[in-house]
Amino acid sequence: MATLALDIPDHIDPSLVVDVDIYHVPGQVDDFHQAWKTLQQASPPVVWTPQNEGHWIALSGPVLAEVQSDHERFSNQIIVIPKSVGKLHQLIPTTIDPPEHRPYRKLLNSGMSLAKVRGLHDTIRATAVELIEPFVAQGRCDFTASYAQVFPISIFMALVGVPMAESGHIRYLAECMTRPNPPIPFEEAKQGFFDYLGPILDARRANPGEDLLSHIVTADIDGRQLSVEESLALATQVLIAGVDTVVNFLGFTMLHLARNPELRKELAGLDFPQVLAATNELFRRFGLVTIARTVRHDMEFHGASLKAGDLICIPTQVHGLDETVNADSLKVDVARKGCRHSAFGSGPHMCPGQELARAEVAITIAEWLRRIPEFRLADDADPRCSAGIVGQINRVVLEW
Repeated sequence: MATLALDIPDHIDPSLVVDVDIYHVPGQVDDFHQAWKTLQQASPPVVWTPQNEGHWIALSGPVLAEVQSDHERFSNQIIVIPKSVGKLHQLIPTTIDPPEHRPYRKLLNSGMSLAKVRGLHDTIRATAVELIEPFVAQGRCDFTASYAQVFPISIFMALVGVPMAESGHIRYLAECMTRPNPPIPFEEAKQGFFDYLGPILDARRANPGEDLLSHIVTADIDGRQLSVEESLALATQVLIAGVDTVVNFLGFTMLHLARNPELRKELAGLDFPQVLAATNELFRRFGLVTIARTVRHDMEFHGASLKAGDLICIPTQVHGLDETVNADSLKVDVARKGCRHSAFGSGPHMCPGQELARAEVAITIAEWLRRIPEFRLADDADPRCSAGIVGQINRVVLEW
């Protein structure tokens, strides 16, 4: 994703201009979420930046949720900034608006339903325990490399029926589509996914199994099956989401737990259903996905003059951090009532994998604290943050 500045168009109110690169927000290296909160508190609800070819940013939690939810004013046609890259995205269902996207969402919802995820709890727990048990006697672990980059990906690889040995290649391609300045261009990484998935999807059509990719290529979509092009676009989107977001969310969560012994103690005293419920507060606090919507028509919107075709960035993390929505928002309070956030989106494009993500995080916390209740950040950790479509911490190393 390039960082190209644009001259300020005549219709932009100069008081709304904030010269900020969403992939390099000031202060984000030290604290990704504090950097966004600082920008939010110093800015109007909607601002315009000349960076990344020029676009709007929704910085108020309620305004961001409004943009996310209102597909009649804000389209999913282009969701990646800058626009020159976003035009190349075209994956489904994330770049399709209602009502056209509904059959695809119905397909994904049935493949990742709450009942199906609950049926996976024992498998998820067994995988977590298998990974955590050897750490106990070692007294330390590189949590990022040895757990976060292994656990959710191994669960997801089993869900889609792809060997874990191939996860490195998949994650490499995914990061090239979600990070600034990737080693290969966005369109090359997308084609890499298509080249990789093509033979796999052909084989699943011929001999379907119980996995999610088989479900994608054999499901009935309004009386038909997906075309080859549709199945490639949908499967690519599924793989990108499955190998990146939970990996990085676990890093933020465990870094925070390492620095907050009282929170560890509180979570350790909860039973599993309570831990599962508590993940809502964690997802509120550590939202990390920054995407966009396309303005459908000229409008006045919370003091800004938007033009048809403009992009408006929706950094989902700012909703949960908005003090007008969640008081004392940097504090993780598992007893918080009515916490609101957009970590999984809102409206018609709510993330279909949210139940799997919640289960993976809750099971990790429960099984880790059962075996390693006290731990701290090691000196050789690298808690600096970097950004892209998905924020991340470089390297979480824990010791006890």
